[in-house]
Amino acid sequence: MTLTAQLRPVPGGTAQLYLAVARGAFRRYSTYRAATLAGAFTNTVFGCILAYTFLALWQARPGLGGYDTRQAVSYIWISQALLVTVAVWGGGFQDDVQDRFRTGDIAVDLYRPVDFQGWWLATDLGRAGFHLISRGALPTVVGLLVFDTRLSTRPGVWAAFLLSVLLAVVVSFGLRFLVSLTGFWLHDSEGVRAVMLVVAMFFSGMLLPLALFPGWLGRIAVDLPWAALISVPTDILLERRTGPALFTGLGFQALWAVLLLAAGRGVQLLATRKVVVQGG
Repeated sequence: MTLTAQLRPVPGGTAQLYLAVARGAFRRYSTYRAATLAGAFTNTVFGCILAYTFLALWQARPGLGGYDTRQAVSYIWISQALLVTVAVWGGGFQDDVQDRFRTGDIAVDLYRPVDFQGWWLATDLGRAGFHLISRGALPTVVGLLVFDTRLSTRPGVWAAFLLSVLLAVVVSFGLRFLVSLTGFWLHDSEGVRAVMLVVAMFFSGMLLPLALFPGWLGRIAVDLPWAALISVPTDILLERRTGPALFTGLGFQALWAVLLLAAGRGVQLLATRKVVVQGG
């Protein structure tokens, strides 16, 4: 069917509404205890494999990329803690939105008296909060017990790190929201999601620190939005970004968050002028 939709914001109590949505998402993900434990175990196993790989690499090339051996191993465990939190592999709200495209329920979402983008952002923040605590804590503890790591003990650094993680989640949401919006035209964004997964894994610093990328590739990688997902928060916690570099990193994340949310808003408005919904 053909649908012309206008998004209408809630006139009052908007902040309370989005907070309730975030809490609901947190509780929803907390019900999947077996899946959470299995995922944390998987992160831990892969973390061990990658940590031993990095140890071998850094023994052969000490100081590679400006990281010492302890920092390199710590990088692995921080990135494993952030992998699901910032949804480097995609997922989260994307699965729900894709299902709603397939059933046609997306039409109902567009007519609700709540902002479409804001609703899913609140949902994703709730999901990320749960995964930071659950999927992030266990691998990090194992890494601290088994390997010689170096994490900051300064409260100010941890506060900056948590702020950076929040910005990383928003940047990740902005990227995934744009991918999800392709469903308005493609009716199935799985192909685009698959491409974005590969790009995100490579340019986020998930596989290798961006400082190890050679030449022009390294110069480009640090300016792309995916660098805000893993590379920036990890370097903040490792105290590779201090002083002006710390604020530059947070500003970089904030800039991409604003740009991507604005882009998502523009594409959303373009899509909802005239939408063809399949099914439902």
